[in-house]
Amino acid sequence: MRRYVRISLRWLLLVMIVCIVVFVLFRAKYHTTIRQLAETQVKNSTSDLINDAIDSKIEKGDIQYDRIVYFEKDLNGRITALKTNMAEVNRLKTTILNLINDEILALDTQDLGIPFGSLILPEFLSGKGTLIPVKILAIRNSDADFVSKFSEAGINQTLHQINMNVSVDVSILVLGNTESFTVTSQVVVAETIIVGQVPNALFRSGG
Repeated sequence: MRRYVRISLRWLLLVMIVCIVVFVLFRAKYHTTIRQLAETQVKNSTSDLINDAIDSKIEKGDIQYDRIVYFEKDLNGRITALKTNMAEVNRLKTTILNLINDEILALDTQDLGIPFGSLILPEFLSGKGTLIPVKILAIRNSDADFVSKFSEAGINQTLHQINMNVSVDVSILVLGNTESFTVTSQVVVAETIIVGQVPNALFRSGG
């Protein structure tokens, strides 16, 4: 009986060693591909979260054009300046970044996992097979800024868009390796049609 147990333990140890060797060789061979697929998965999911977070704020009325930008006009009603309400911009920046960070950290393997088929035979098995788990470990840094964009929208009309550029530094764990990269996304948060001549500059104001 003891001999049988010793043989079983040896076989178990051998199987474990073989599994470890296969795992190490597999990871070494596909490391670059796995990293690229994991990065793509995280970037796609994060971009969707950023869009959803901003859309939810717009639907709730938390983001409104006239709270972010206001016009100064002369006595004839012509626009002489567009000014940014920096207090509102900073409030939105903090609120949205906090929401995005929480949503990103809440992502799980079902959202981020890499289908095994996408790694081995992507031409035939893309999106199929057991998921290789991808775990977001931390967000090291996140930032956002607002950028104005002007474009023609018709005769004597200008489309003014306010875009939010979001940048998030993410660390992930996949197959025992830690990877870090930056996710960027640009979303239109507010826009309006301006009738008449538009000033050459957009001025910032703390009020």
